[in-house]
Formats: sequence, structure tokens, C-alpha cells
Amino acid sequence: MAVREIEPVHLNLDRLEQLAESGYYNPYTMFDWPDKIEPDMPWMSESLTTLAGTPMWDELTREQQLALTRYEAINFFSLNIHGIRELMSEVVMRIHEKTYANVSEFLHHFIGEENEHMWFFAQFCLRYGGKLYPAQPTLKADSVEHLSPVAREMIVFARILIFEEIVDYYNAHMATDQSLPPIAREINRVHHQDESRHVAFGRMIFTNLLGQVAKRDPDEVPVVAEYLENYLQYSIGTLYNPAAYRDAGIPDALSLRRRALEHPARVAAHDEVLKRTRKFLSKAGVGREIVK
Repeated sequence: MAVREIEPVHLNLDRLEQLAESGYYNPYTMFDWPDKIEPDMPWMSESLTTLAGTPMWDELTREQQLALTRYEAINFFSLNIHGIRELMSEVVMRIHEKTYANVSEFLHHFIGEENEHMWFFAQFCLRYGGKLYPAQPTLKADSVEHLSPVAREMIVFARILIFEEIVDYYNAHMATDQSLPPIAREINRVHHQDESRHVAFGRMIFTNLLGQVAKRDPDEVPVVAEYLENYLQYSIGTLYNPAAYRDAGIPDALSLRRRALEHPARVAAHDEVLKRTRKFLSKAGVGREIVK
């Protein structure tokens, strides 16, 4: 980490800090955790499962479909837990660096809220699923080690932003899905509420650092764009967990994952999930259209 080579980041975060303070809640007391969830209710919106819209979903029994919603909900929350742990470790390393002195106050709110998110996601997984799925191999930020320090720094915050934007798409949908158990809706609603502030902050700091990259070496921008597009694709791929298929009693999990990822209905679904993020990246000048 070569933060000292980065120009100080100055952002106007007064409104976001006020919202964080006025909207503070106690996550340890606010949820009404039932002893168990009704077995005939999906835990994840059926339209958001990784087989939705494909013949592979139609070929499942109703029991397998419900089981898949349960295990993909556990996988989704597990991904949140692992993603939060990664982003918290990155932010903690920077919170008192001079480069981020102007945004340090908000970063304290950010870390506190993310720690609480990690707690309630884990509560759901362990209470009702009895486990977390292990973290999946990551697309390392150090795979762009040859880039300038400011480009590498920008990629750290870009990974955080992309993670938050993708999970927020799912949270926003499931927060209002009346087919889900109340506890699943409420967890998604609360996370969506906090992530809207985090996404706003993430876009601001990303734009600041991208401006520094373009100013110092414009030739790095297409390289960064290629990394970000690869990271978007990698992030979508983590939703397709063969272990979840096996737990749902679906055979040939690896083959199923490959066929599902390539199915036209799923490719269209991925584009819908990523539409907002890609539009932002293109407007910022680092979209996939500039990849050489």
C-alpha cells in the first residue's frame, strides 16, 4: 500500500454523515428472529436464483426449487460476509492515513455499519442454514501490480463499490418481495438502507481517484477498465456456487453451473444486474467500451 503517494482525497460528506447519525439503529435488538422459517416459503426471490428463466429451473421438483432458494440465500449472505470482511480490512488500513483525513469521519461510520451487517448476515446463515459457505477464490487487486500506486488504490475502492452495487440490486428487490419470510425481507431492507449511503460514498471516492489516474497517466485508464469489467464478471460468477446446487439435491453441479452461466436468459439477467454499475463506469470514462 503506497497511500502516501496519493493526493489527499477531499469530499463533501456532511449529508452522508448526518444521515448515518440520524438513521442509527441497534442491530442486536431490532430484529425479531423466529425459531424457524416456514418450509414452504422461498428464502431468496425465485426470479433472482441462478437458474431463473432457464429450462433447468423448470426441470426441478418444487422441493428442489425451494431448497435452491434456501441454499442460494445462504450463499448470497455468505458472499456478503466475506465481501464485508475484505472491504473492512482495506478501509481499516487507510482510515488514519493523511490521504484520507478528510473522509476519516465517514469511514468510521462505514466500518461500524459494515461490522453490524456482517453480524446479522451471519446470524441468519447460522440460525437457519447451520453454516456459511467458504470464501471463494478472489480476483486479486495485486494482479494489476504493474500499475501506478494511485491506479492500484483506485481499484481497491472500485472493488468495494462494485461489490456493494451488486448486492444492493438483490437487497432492493428482496426487501419488498412478499413471498419471502419477514426476517429475510427485513435483513435485505436494512442492508439496502445503509448501502445506499455507502454506494454514494463509493462513487465519490472512486471518481476522485480515477481523476488522479487520468491526470497522471491516461494510458492506464483502458487497463483499469479491463480489470473492472473482469471483476464485474467474476462477481456475478460467485453467485453460481456448485455447493449450493449439491445441497439442494441437484446432480451434476459443476456441469449445471457452466450451462447456467452461459444460458441466454442468465446472460440477460447479468446485464440487468450490472446495468446501473456499467452506466456509471461508462459515464466516468472507464467503461468496457474503451477496453483495447
